[in-house]
Amino acid sequence: MNEKLLDINDKPYRTPKRFFENSGTVNPEAAYYVHLENITNNHGHDIKTMVDLGRYFSIFAPRQSGKTSFLKETCRQLHRDPTYVAVLLSFQEFKSLDKARFYAQIEKYLYAQLIDRLMQVNCEKIEPVREFLSNHHLADHMDFKELFEGLNRILLFKKIVIFIDEFDGILLSELENFLNALRGLYLDYKDVKQKALYSVGLIGIRNITKLVVGGVSPFNIADQVVLPPFSLKNVRDLYNQYTEETNHPFTEEAVKKVHEESGGQTWLVNRLGTILTVNIKPNTVVPIDENDVEKAIRLLLKEKNAHFDNLYEKAKLYKETFVEIVFDNVEYRAYNEEQSWLEQYGLIKESDGKAVVANNIYKAIHIKAFFDEAQASRAIKIQGYTLPGDRLDMERILVEFSRYIAQIGVRAFYEKDKPYEKTGQFLLTAWLFQFVKDGEGELRYEVPSGLGRMDILLTYKGKRYIIETKVNRYDELNVILEEGITQVSGKYLPSESVAEGYLVVFDTRKPVGAVCKPEYYRVGDRKVTGFIIAIGR
Repeated sequence: MNEKLLDINDKPYRTPKRFFENSGTVNPEAAYYVHLENITNNHGHDIKTMVDLGRYFSIFAPRQSGKTSFLKETCRQLHRDPTYVAVLLSFQEFKSLDKARFYAQIEKYLYAQLIDRLMQVNCEKIEPVREFLSNHHLADHMDFKELFEGLNRILLFKKIVIFIDEFDGILLSELENFLNALRGLYLDYKDVKQKALYSVGLIGIRNITKLVVGGVSPFNIADQVVLPPFSLKNVRDLYNQYTEETNHPFTEEAVKKVHEESGGQTWLVNRLGTILTVNIKPNTVVPIDENDVEKAIRLLLKEKNAHFDNLYEKAKLYKETFVEIVFDNVEYRAYNEEQSWLEQYGLIKESDGKAVVANNIYKAIHIKAFFDEAQASRAIKIQGYTLPGDRLDMERILVEFSRYIAQIGVRAFYEKDKPYEKTGQFLLTAWLFQFVKDGEGELRYEVPSGLGRMDILLTYKGKRYIIETKVNRYDELNVILEEGITQVSGKYLPSESVAEGYLVVFDTRKPVGAVCKPEYYRVGDRKVTGFIIAIGR
């Protein structure tokens, strides 16, 4: 498919034959679909090459990232070669089963797919295989291992490939046994060319190669593969399929905007495709542009759906770590348990050695949810906080915030008797959010600037307000004030061509409730208004 979007000219709109799938596995005949490319192990081998080499591998991917659709398409591609017998199992509903039922379910689905495939390719050994399977039942991991030892003696010229989706759903009491059975089959037949169980892929949200059972990792013989999000080319190709059917084009800027804001997350790309073509610009050939994408994102952020609900519940499990990552320049630590879980759920990723939220949409939807949960807002009339010239009365807004902190007390600022650094910034941002949530402005956090990263940048009716936050823990208030004033006046105000900025210091050395009065600092022709908010016990 061409890299560039199609030039439609004046062709009429046509009703689409397919749709953007955002509720389950993609059927390429019914929904737009692109097969993910460049999915490789650390040797640069793609999935087909790994299978051809008889490798065992694990694929890590968060939920609703397209892994099941990818596996089904991989099976279809493998079946172009009659040598291959590709089987796709899923452990999604297996965790609550007892041992007997667990292996009985594996037998049911595995045997049925084996026979179906052998019938499709007119395998001459199908009757011996059918007879063997009718007499060999699975009751434990040794039966599973012996199944393929028996098939090795019958199927000399077939290669069975097993993909197990949702492997995280395995019966936990059988985890070690099952992985050890796979490990045994791999090691016993590694150097044997004619083997029935030729390749195995385990797919889940956890990195299965890191599973340690009984002090060892039973699956450390496997290659590790990470399923990537959509590339820009993937998004372009997916949307081009819609364009080819309908004559309704996306501009290149729109495609780039979707990829940038979604981070290529497959569910988000498909959902935005639906909103753009059904809600924003339906039944037309007028190109979808980046302004339309912004409108679609605003609609998406107001939407309640199972995808967001599921991620929000996961984010709440590690809320402090998640909030810290949103509001700080946090180092990515591969073996940090909370970061690891957030990454496996698809909420964060590594970028240049830092842990960052996976995409801008996830950041916006979850922070808004946490803001609502924090209840850092009041029933306000925006007119009471504005000045002539469509300016916000930021001084009054921050004084009101200090009163809010005095009311809620210090409990929110402490975790295990230690001040939680990012709570102040989180609550302040939640407070400021109420002034822009109705679409009058924009609120951004940790904004890259010419000489650093601004903590908070609020834009209201075209005017920008820069707020830097600090925490005083060790009675170093004067030092912190000087540092903050220098940052705001010397770095952030010049880079944004703004004359006035704000500095908020959360002071753990003063008891909560102390009166907060604005202090004014002049640095040349620039002004910094400071607020010291007491959060001490």
